[in-house]
Amino acid sequence: MSDITLLPAVTAFLAREHGVFIHGQHLASQSSSNIAVVNPANGQTIAHIADANQAEVDHAVSSSRQGFTAWSHTSPAARAAVLFKLADLLEANREELAQLETLQSGKLIGISRAFEVEQAAHFLRYYAGWATKITGQTITPSLPSFAGERYSAFTLREPIGVVVGIVPWNFATMIAIWKLASALTTGCSIILKPSEFTPLTLLRIAELATEAGLPAGALNVLTGGGLVGKALIEHAGTDKVSFTGSVPTGIAVGQAAMGAKLTRATLELGGKNAVAFLPDVATDKAVDGIIEAGFLHSGQICAAGERFYVHRSRIDPLLDALSQRLGQLKIGSPLDEATQFGPVANKPHQQKLAELFAIARAEGSQIIHGGTLGDGPGCFVEPTVILARSASDTLLTQETFGPVATFLPYDDEDELLHLINASPYGLSASLWTNDLGKAMRMIPQIQAGTLWVNMHTLLDPAVPFGGIKASGIGREFGSAFIDDFTELKSVMIRY
Repeated sequence: MSDITLLPAVTAFLAREHGVFIHGQHLASQSSSNIAVVNPANGQTIAHIADANQAEVDHAVSSSRQGFTAWSHTSPAARAAVLFKLADLLEANREELAQLETLQSGKLIGISRAFEVEQAAHFLRYYAGWATKITGQTITPSLPSFAGERYSAFTLREPIGVVVGIVPWNFATMIAIWKLASALTTGCSIILKPSEFTPLTLLRIAELATEAGLPAGALNVLTGGGLVGKALIEHAGTDKVSFTGSVPTGIAVGQAAMGAKLTRATLELGGKNAVAFLPDVATDKAVDGIIEAGFLHSGQICAAGERFYVHRSRIDPLLDALSQRLGQLKIGSPLDEATQFGPVANKPHQQKLAELFAIARAEGSQIIHGGTLGDGPGCFVEPTVILARSASDTLLTQETFGPVATFLPYDDEDELLHLINASPYGLSASLWTNDLGKAMRMIPQIQAGTLWVNMHTLLDPAVPFGGIKASGIGREFGSAFIDDFTELKSVMIRY
């Protein structure tokens, strides 16, 4: 097969001059610098974006403060209606958005359609349903009455204000939808700062949001590098940051937010997620689980498995079967619907993985499969399987965020639990077994914000998601997001 044909709308969008999106419209940027957006599958520049300057940051914040006033006073039902309309527009423009996403990120076109657009619309509808269900409590105080007076109390959930949403490059559309949905559902306004590697879909979605009826200023989009995000976080006119990204950057974001003015922060960071197979799991099922956990979207998922623990009696046949399966994958253009494995998202990340492979070889780890970069101009990395020497090996402690599965054998369940928990991170983990009783006994002992049994990576909007330890602060999805995007106001009345 060959690459799909790009839609005329996609070609036209790429040819535009991409400025910033402020107060309901695209504006030509006044910045003196721009940034190339490169297709990671072939190394070709597909567009240029603005690297927003301080004046544009100020303009966006001023717009967002106006937008917050209007949007926070919009009825919950009306807010929900706009978000439902935006979900419809995402689906109506599915192919355009999916093609833009694949061109900018290297994501397989099927994943772009199914996850970046269809799942994003599904999540958006879930969030929209909460707009009419944000409630407080009534409370009966225990204050003594001195002259017959009585007391009553209640709580209110009020929108926190102007939110800064900093979006990573791995799921540029879906994660942006999570952030704008959390903010807009609760009555906040939001300024989104996409990754400079993957900004195009968000600029298009901003147009769709206006078409859906979102008032000017409720959603603004500023493109650029890390200094744009920093300026937004530290700006006197912003009230909260929602960041998804690496642990080191997330710590810096949290410090900047707290140091500026105690700006509220939700940090969904990465980790070194464990995947544990008990001896009763069949080899073919384990191989399926490893590919699901570690190789979907070339492993570029914050919750992807990176540390794989297999009972010593099973590890050799499992690694043999896994290597055979990976060797059969069709690696190629992500716009070819027959491709099963595409590039990583950008050159710096490809180079980081090459450096990690060199470290693994220097430490004496055994590379069972892969461990090389692809030929040609694209950012291809061969799916890689590594057998570590010990739990302290770099590739068992440092996040790779790529198509790299590092294995270590274990001898008993006590050792397995120790290995799973011996990490400063705690975003996710998965346990694979046919013994439900054993799984239920192990679940409370595993330190992770999300734990899957006989599955990995899949998320549902009704199930809260987030990390413990160094993997983040706060939760997304469910009703948990409401706590992070509202302030709790207590009211007491004497009568």
